[in-house]
Amino acid sequence: MKYDVIIIGAGPGGIYSAYELLQKNSGLKIAIFEEGTELESRHCPIDGDKIKSCIHCKTCSIMNGFGGAGAFSDGKYNITNDFGGTLYEYIGRDKALELMKYVDEINMKHGGEGTKMYSTSGTSFKKLCMQNRLTLLDASVRHLGTDINYVVLENLYAEMKDKIDFHFRTPVTRIESLDPGFRIHYGEETAEADQCIVSVGRSGSKWMEEVCKELGIETSSNRVDIGVRVEIPAEIFSHITDELYEGKIVYRTKKFEDRVRTFCMNPHGIVVNENTNGIVTVNGHSFEDQSKKTDNTNFALLVAKHFSEPFKDSNGYGESIARLSNMLGGGVIVQRFGDLERGRRSNQKRIDEGTVRPTLDATPGDLSLVLPKRILDGIIEMIYALDRIAPGMANDDTLLYGVEVKFYNMEVKLDHNLETRYPGLYIIGDGSGVTHSLSHASASGVYVADRILEKLS
Repeated sequence: MKYDVIIIGAGPGGIYSAYELLQKNSGLKIAIFEEGTELESRHCPIDGDKIKSCIHCKTCSIMNGFGGAGAFSDGKYNITNDFGGTLYEYIGRDKALELMKYVDEINMKHGGEGTKMYSTSGTSFKKLCMQNRLTLLDASVRHLGTDINYVVLENLYAEMKDKIDFHFRTPVTRIESLDPGFRIHYGEETAEADQCIVSVGRSGSKWMEEVCKELGIETSSNRVDIGVRVEIPAEIFSHITDELYEGKIVYRTKKFEDRVRTFCMNPHGIVVNENTNGIVTVNGHSFEDQSKKTDNTNFALLVAKHFSEPFKDSNGYGESIARLSNMLGGGVIVQRFGDLERGRRSNQKRIDEGTVRPTLDATPGDLSLVLPKRILDGIIEMIYALDRIAPGMANDDTLLYGVEVKFYNMEVKLDHNLETRYPGLYIIGDGSGVTHSLSHASASGVYVADRILEKLS
């Protein structure tokens, strides 16, 4: 089969690049190849009754399929250059923000209208953070919620499905350079295109590494974020979440000067499992629908680890810690903060007697047997720092789920067009190592689509 453009991966980058191409040149022949399923077929078998923990499906429906890993996220689009990736280093700060706002407009036209845009602009909370050795990062945040995010994706798919060849359950095994053009291999078959966009997300990190190695594309990797997901009564953080929805707060530890940050805040949300390359980690979701809200708020506390030469496998380091958690707990471990401080393993009785009702069925355990001391010390120090701006954060019954790992794909060497050394081969989204968020990944897809349209005009 011969196409004008082949897109590998139907996550945010792939979706918005395809959407942009169709909007501006409906005559293009486009194909999207996706390892997972169409949106309506994405169902995690964990039901909390018969199946209570991850059964390691061949393809994880939470991580793969139309919408990518963001399909069942809480649908937060952070419009900022302060976090979420380094797209601005390639295309400029103004252009990056312009494209993130453009993506927001697309979402509003496809079911997101009526959702709230939050902003840190003018908040007095920034001063409170500064007075307690904390830093509040600047951002505008569009919160769609897991439910509305799903509606937006449904509408985008409905608009594109009859105009694009979607190949679901079709993992691409290899990319071959034809000079000019590219041939992709899937099963026993192949397809060709003059332009190829690769947008495989975090779950495609190992595959991306193999592709770059085979094609001789230079890469670098030196970072992984490791930590826990915290679950507390929603009231403790309500003065933050009511105004900002998500406060991106950074703390530098006193002893090691490590950066600890809050990440993916979910007011009245739930804690969920996540399967990345066969490793079960933890994440969080939240909803716009009032009937789905819980009494708890959850968010991650992550410590960034940067490695220097000669060590190059930062993701492998994070995976080894996550595997240890899986070994000890059969998946995700949960521990009361009070038990962690007293150096004892949590048990079901103490968790049941606590004031925080867990929203994820995890194994009570001891995170000090899993997380390196330096990382754990940083997390504990951060909890006490947050307790100064949100009293109750350091309560004994605060729940810590572990581990949460944010794997950063190795950063692929790209030019200012997000193009590799092979003309016509673009690598975007979280799979490129350039973006780490829905908004940045989506914007990178639009940007590359416009570069291709310029070439074809």
